[in-house]
Amino acid sequence: MRMSLAQRVLLTWLFTLLFLIMLVLKLDEKAPWNWFLIFIPVWIFDTILLVMLIVKMAGRCKSGFDPRNGSQNMKKKAWYLIAMLLKLAFCLALCAKLQRFTTMKLAYVFIPLWALLVGGMVELGYNIFYVRRD
Repeated sequence: MRMSLAQRVLLTWLFTLLFLIMLVLKLDEKAPWNWFLIFIPVWIFDTILLVMLIVKMAGRCKSGFDPRNGSQNMKKKAWYLIAMLLKLAFCLALCAKLQRFTTMKLAYVFIPLWALLVGGMVELGYNIFYVRRD
């Protein structure tokens, strides 16, 4: 299950374009759609990424795999999984707030996004300033 760079870029652009078109139609009040329907392209794209990530992580469970070779790689994949789940939580909370299913404050809706951004900054700082001592 390997995609070339061109396929990944095309898939990303396609789902982004679909999401933006649906968002513009909703904001212009041309389409009286539910907010959860507007985010369907985002969730399809995230589902594809999650399936690919889980398949790669499950590949470590096959026989003959040496766990010492990929411990750093597994930490990175675990961070990607957590990041995807935080993004999913933010999108669901945002849709629930916009659809008025909940009366939660907007600050609480953004907590998963803030956690994702802080985690991304920590990972970036770790990758920039980490000096491997061999």
